[in-house]
Amino acid sequence: MRRHAGTQYGAAQFCQVLSKRQYPSSYTQRRGISLDFRVYREPGRLSSRVRQPVSPLKLAPAIAAALDPTAYCETPVYNPDLCPNMIAAQAKLVYHLNKYYNEKCQARKAAIAKTIREVCKVVSDVLKEVEVQEPRFISSLNEMDNRYEGLEVISPTEFEVVLYLNQMGVFNFVDDGSLPGCAVLKLSDGRKRSMSLWVEFITASGYLSARKIRSRFQTLVAQAVDKCSYRDVVKMVADTSEVKLRIRDRYVVQITPAFKCTGIWPRSAAHWPLPHIPWPGPNRVAEVKAEGFNLLSKECHSLAGKQSSAESDAWVLQFAEAENRLQMGGCRKKCLSILKTLRDRHLELPGQPLNNYHMKTLVSYECEKHPRESDWDESCLGDRLNGILLQLISCLQCRRCPHYFLPNLDLFQGKPHSALENAAKQTWRLAREILTNPKSLEKL
Repeated sequence: MRRHAGTQYGAAQFCQVLSKRQYPSSYTQRRGISLDFRVYREPGRLSSRVRQPVSPLKLAPAIAAALDPTAYCETPVYNPDLCPNMIAAQAKLVYHLNKYYNEKCQARKAAIAKTIREVCKVVSDVLKEVEVQEPRFISSLNEMDNRYEGLEVISPTEFEVVLYLNQMGVFNFVDDGSLPGCAVLKLSDGRKRSMSLWVEFITASGYLSARKIRSRFQTLVAQAVDKCSYRDVVKMVADTSEVKLRIRDRYVVQITPAFKCTGIWPRSAAHWPLPHIPWPGPNRVAEVKAEGFNLLSKECHSLAGKQSSAESDAWVLQFAEAENRLQMGGCRKKCLSILKTLRDRHLELPGQPLNNYHMKTLVSYECEKHPRESDWDESCLGDRLNGILLQLISCLQCRRCPHYFLPNLDLFQGKPHSALENAAKQTWRLAREILTNPKSLEKL
């Protein structure tokens, strides 16, 4: 690997510096993911093992006084265990990441916010027509504090709107782990069938069928599209059981019926938080569990090809609000925003191996590996970003990315192996360029 002017890193040093993040073996065993980058290999090259750690130089007071990292960042960081060149390199990386965030990430956010307003006008109009036909499907797409409840950004041109349904009360939530990432809703008492708002979607076995509700909703949306005032710019996406709209031939919006489950926590996520890991604190854990989760009526890749009635009627578990609450504080949101921007600009690859949710998941894992709030100071932004990119490469090479709350669910399931390998190579090039030449962020 070539050296860049102004840095002290070659290929071995690149792996070696980042390999100093050492995590307990018990952590890796519990999580089932590879976290030790001392055996990392560059995609397409023979693996190499870094056996001895770098011996850091002591920073003499005279050198510290002469060094002026304020030229790179607002908050200088002096660590006696680092050599002067490494301090300068870290400060320089943080400076360029903040510049990238202020220029590229904020521009991305502004463009997406504009798109969301445009898209939500169309979706709201369609949902109003649906409600006229079927009052049980009431639009929950409301704007609060400059954001729309239930809207998730998949990519700058792809969105998901969660439509919250009412009256789940007569059903029991059954989550025994037999359906990875999913659960079923079963009548608590067969005699209460007629009491349910969704009586015609209950199977003979007493399950509330996610598939039947979605099928009915799809029919209603197709009719609403033909009647709404935006019918010239919106159409249904064919050849899918999902409810998807294509707007102005540029944007795709999936509308997903769902139930919000608050005050309960799924058994399949009962292991969280992991014992002996101090993050998050007990107060934050209580907040997250009280926030609960959603049950979505959508296709689940982990059940692909399975035909039993319980599996086809299952609901997909989603933890969007819980994840958002976990990633508050420090530079977590900024780190995620930079990762999303890098993905949109450089990792939108054939086969669609990576989406923004993979990035969000890896930020959660990084929070576990670095549980102290001081690990998420602005001065640590470069370290956290590099750690996540290397973890992403490791996951891509292992062809496995466990869901944060549901580790038995693989987020790479169904992705072509060639696409994952290509993404690993591209991510490696990106990580190497950022670490060895932070100024390259101006062109990334």
